[in-house]
Amino acid sequence: MTSRERVIAALRFDDFDRIPIEKDDCIAAPCTYPGWYRNETPYGSGRRYTDAWGCVWEALEPEVCGEVKGHPLGNDWQGLDTFRPPYEILRKADFSEIAAFCDKNRDKFIINQWEPAMPNLFERMQHLRGTQNLYLDLAYGDSRVIKLRDMLMEYYLTQMDKWRRTPVDSVQVADDWGSQKSLLISPEMWREYFKPAYKKFCDMAKQYGKFIIIHSDGYIRDIIPDLIELGFAAVNSQLFCMPIEELARDFHHKICFWGEIDRQYIQPYGTPDEMRAAVRRFADAFLQYGRTGFLAQCFYTMKTPEENKEAEYNEWNRISDNFI
Repeated sequence: MTSRERVIAALRFDDFDRIPIEKDDCIAAPCTYPGWYRNETPYGSGRRYTDAWGCVWEALEPEVCGEVKGHPLGNDWQGLDTFRPPYEILRKADFSEIAAFCDKNRDKFIINQWEPAMPNLFERMQHLRGTQNLYLDLAYGDSRVIKLRDMLMEYYLTQMDKWRRTPVDSVQVADDWGSQKSLLISPEMWREYFKPAYKKFCDMAKQYGKFIIIHSDGYIRDIIPDLIELGFAAVNSQLFCMPIEELARDFHHKICFWGEIDRQYIQPYGTPDEMRAAVRRFADAFLQYGRTGFLAQCFYTMKTPEENKEAEYNEWNRISDNFI
């Protein structure tokens, strides 16, 4: 199998010859968004910078995006009627290299980039309104939340429309919906306010033959059936915030788990033996239902020791080497 064939087999629940590994089998298509940051250097210790939406960020650690400290709609809703998403960024976006890039790398599974190329509806609403304000808006049923959601959704659909015209294999959306042990909002509220928006994203992707993948940190088990219903091909999540064995039992052959090994504890602070054990736990949970339906991510933070990176990567390959 080529890398592309291997990943597609996992997404379609066909047998793969080896466990797909994102760092080996996937590649992101190039695209530039001039003017996305209003400052030249967005990341860096102690820096403040403003993005194209007018959100002011503060980064306290090197190579970390930081937190939003200035919210354009944070003090009140008066600016909502005149606020406009940065469509000029989409007009300036350079997609010119993607077709040639895809032709050159057709043996790989080709994904679109992360931010700013990936819709992050709920997070952007928080950036604009402020997290506390938005949660109160949702709790009180403020109708202006719908207006803001729809405004952002149309922007992200315009962005996705540009990507679906390229030869990439998948498009992605990203929102962090989970805390360590539960959803950040109730499943009922999620279904009322956000599921309709995600349906539009999924419908566009499926209409044009693209796989659609969703990323979310935290515990999100309660809405995985909804993600399946909407048609997401895969979910990239913090599996170790949830009962992995139950996820495999209940959702195998329904949605692909584009997984990661615990980057909160085991990756940065565990031993190589603990990393290898975590890989085996993940693999064993899914392999009992067939050689398909999951993918190893091998995504690391700055705090992950090199020996832990090596232990994870080698363990995934060792398990594949034992395939008959």
